[in-house]
Amino acid sequence: MPLRVLLPAMLAASLFAQEQPAPSAILDGSPAGMEAKPAAAVNAEPAEHPGGNRVFGVLPNYRTADASQEGTVLTARQKLDIAAKDSFDYPLVALAGAFAGLGQWTGQQPSFGQGAKGFGHRLVTNYADQSMGNMFTEGVFPVLLHEDPRYFRRGTGTIMSRAGYALSRVLVTHKDSGGRRFNYSEWLGNASAAAVSNAYYPDSRTALENGTKLLTMVGTDAVSQVLKEFWPDIRRKLFHKGRQ
Repeated sequence: MPLRVLLPAMLAASLFAQEQPAPSAILDGSPAGMEAKPAAAVNAEPAEHPGGNRVFGVLPNYRTADASQEGTVLTARQKLDIAAKDSFDYPLVALAGAFAGLGQWTGQQPSFGQGAKGFGHRLVTNYADQSMGNMFTEGVFPVLLHEDPRYFRRGTGTIMSRAGYALSRVLVTHKDSGGRRFNYSEWLGNASAAAVSNAYYPDSRTALENGTKLLTMVGTDAVSQVLKEFWPDIRRKLFHKGRQ
């Protein structure tokens, strides 16, 4: 099963890796004729809410960017840096623990057993799922396919339009060369993580179970982007009294 998922991923990578990115530059408002700043200077941190790198203090929020940054280009190093921050942020352990507890309660992966040993096994494997998924979808594949891993927060419009936009970003992404296309990094990255996870999930290696795992991972990313879209609004509502 892993080869069936990884081979299409590698084929797509070889096809798209030849695409040349657009010049990585952002104008800094300097007079005409002055040299533009390279995109390496772009701050990929969320500009909307300084210090808000975790939604509700738990969900990593390092790849959220303001809509004004659309059209800028990240270097390969910046993409991998965002992926690493999202993958190894310590609250992710708590999130993995929540999934591990749910898995133990519902009897998932029965070969892991119950008790402390079973919970520990589930904790480690759930953390591996999340960190690998982040590294593949936000770092490795965006570098190979010349795609932008950032979520560009809209911040304006109706609740429904903003929610729909956020959910759709698992299907649409920006190319380094300009324009948009299908989000290959999201799907191939999560498919690769699901394939690798067969090595440590002996009870769920069928095609159906791998497909379900892939859809769950993509669905989780879609919901997380809705939270990232509205988190600054929620943050202002919760803490408006303390703002100057």
